[in-house]
Amino acid sequence: QVQLVESGGGLVQAGGSLRLSCAASGRTFSSYAMGWFRQAPGNEREFVAAISWSGVSTNYADSVKGRFTISRDNAKNTVYLQMSSLKPEDTAVYYCAADESRARVVAGINAYWGQGTQVTVSS
Repeated sequence: QVQLVESGGGLVQAGGSLRLSCAASGRTFSSYAMGWFRQAPGNEREFVAAISWSGVSTNYADSVKGRFTISRDNAKNTVYLQMSSLKPEDTAVYYCAADESRARVVAGINAYWGQGTQVTVSS
């Protein structure tokens, strides 16, 4: 089992920045690909970003490319999502996810999910 706990959400003005963190516990963190997803009210959950177990390979949704950066620190069992140039349409609950396969992470077929953290961007 892997437990995932997100933090760092909050209220920010458009154009601002936030950094989300996801702390993992349980089985070996460094063997899992990690990802971030988000769900806005009335919408389905959507993929945001993914990172391989080594941190070498990353994937991003087109809507966040150039604005968001995913990274990880395997020594701290933590994955991050640095969000910049935030827009009101980025408002959503952001979820951390983990799976042994980065392809499955990107596809949203994750073995483990966190509880989510709210990000609200005001205009």
